[in-house]
Amino acid sequence: MLKSYVKRLGRYTSAQKKAYDSLSDRFLIPFSEEKINFNEVFGNSGKIIIEIGFGSGSATAEIAQANPEKNYLGLEVHKPGIGRLLQEIENRNLSNIRIIDYDAVHVIQKMISVSSVDAFHVFFPDPWPKKRHRKRRLIQKPFTDALCGCLKPSGYIYMVTDWEDYAEHAFEELSATAALRNSYEKFASPQSWRPVTRFEQKGRVKEHVIRELYFTKCC
Repeated sequence: MLKSYVKRLGRYTSAQKKAYDSLSDRFLIPFSEEKINFNEVFGNSGKIIIEIGFGSGSATAEIAQANPEKNYLGLEVHKPGIGRLLQEIENRNLSNIRIIDYDAVHVIQKMISVSSVDAFHVFFPDPWPKKRHRKRRLIQKPFTDALCGCLKPSGYIYMVTDWEDYAEHAFEELSATAALRNSYEKFASPQSWRPVTRFEQKGRVKEHVIRELYFTKCC
């Protein structure tokens, strides 16, 4: 099966490893083929927001801290980023974040129930810029169909990228996904509550245009 990610080389610091080892039991959900009961996992019936590929997790932690009444599930496969987010969880004393250390495609297929999620955040996913690799892009059908199926009515998919070609491609794929409706004429206005990520900063240095897409499930 094609993977939508590639394992990035990166320094896994001793502090990140310590956080991973000491906090995993509290904040990581093991991958399984059973559906998640979010009320049991978070201990409340708050809204569920899933972030796919949270990178270093700094934006994730900032958003979660600003919205303590909402629950955030981060999907990531890179242990340095997971360790960094666990550090943020501990430093900020957050209780509304959980993490799954596994491929997002499999998690969505196996662990997330139909109409159980209020939002998906996908900030600066791997753009796979080479034409021969574009089939690996995350935001395209049939995966967008799976995301839509997991959304509650009025739930949304919010994607941000600094690759113009990917933005155009994702716009077409999301527009072609049944039950999704664009909340804007085409690209979305920047959402004031979203922090600037490290990938966004790098994109701006390269003078890339930041494109945002915000699609809502209509029924």
